[in-house]
Amino acid sequence: MKKGILLLNLGSPDSPSVPDVRRYLAQFLMDPCVIDIPWLLRFLVIYGFVLPKRPQETAKGYSKVWTADGSPLLVYSRALHEALTPVLSDETTALYLAMRYGQPAIPDVLRQMRDDGVTEIVTVPLYPHYAMSSTGTAIAECEKSLARLGWHPTVRTVAPFYGHPKYIEALVSRISKSLATANWEHLLFSYHGLPERHLKKTDPTGSHCMRESGCCGAPSAAHATCYRHQVFETTRLVAEAMGLRPDQYSVSFQSRLGRDKWLEPFTDPHVEMLSQRGIKHLAVVCPAFVADCLETIEEIGEVTCEKFLHLGGETFTLVPCLNVDPEWVAALAEIIARPK
Repeated sequence: MKKGILLLNLGSPDSPSVPDVRRYLAQFLMDPCVIDIPWLLRFLVIYGFVLPKRPQETAKGYSKVWTADGSPLLVYSRALHEALTPVLSDETTALYLAMRYGQPAIPDVLRQMRDDGVTEIVTVPLYPHYAMSSTGTAIAECEKSLARLGWHPTVRTVAPFYGHPKYIEALVSRISKSLATANWEHLLFSYHGLPERHLKKTDPTGSHCMRESGCCGAPSAAHATCYRHQVFETTRLVAEAMGLRPDQYSVSFQSRLGRDKWLEPFTDPHVEMLSQRGIKHLAVVCPAFVADCLETIEEIGEVTCEKFLHLGGETFTLVPCLNVDPEWVAALAEIIARPK
């Protein structure tokens, strides 16, 4: 029996060129787990209103963050795969990396795993918090690809690790190292946003998420798939470990798309509120991402930074993602081998 550990991340366009970005956005936005409206309406919206203009702007962003080795997300994901390989691989276990969108594609990597003689798969979505548009779609694509291949190995999926002690320790260490040399007075936890209806869709009880005030704090089976509860729990655990006072940190949600009701508060107006409150030295961490990418480097590190300084802020510190920090590599190895 041979085990294959499959790291799964979001993905990137093949290059920052407009055609490659358009192709990537089409694959991403046409995913029903991302924009969950009927196919025909989704097609009309994406191809009629989004793809004619958005790729040009997104390509500019990618051009700013692109490296000689490719997009930061892909570069860091490959580096993580490389760092984990000597830790987790042996005569009976091999490590693989696939992207939900773009390359290396999930169907291609699964085909390679089959050809390598893998009989047991451990899928590892590189998302600390569950969302149908991240973990959910990655697992669904694996299942579809396995069905197309007619291949039926044993499959186990590593659960969201938002509260795993080793993940929290690695995140606290990363934040602490950044803040040790920074002038800061407030730490903002900026998480990727989600439409509220996604939370309701993934609520197995059908009656808890976003249905009542304080739902994230009330015990429920819904928390196993509730993104909002999970990001609040990560924040609580980190703040507790760092000894932060309530006035020293807050939570916001970035990267919203469309006019539907998304999780609030939104990062941009929240940063403006912090400035109005008199905060002059702001630090931001983005725990929804384990690898730096367009959303962290450009959206927060450049756009949000510029906004805060324009509003009168004096210093802005972007805490890097975990990337290939040795403590994170060790933590992830333990999370894979011994889930909480």
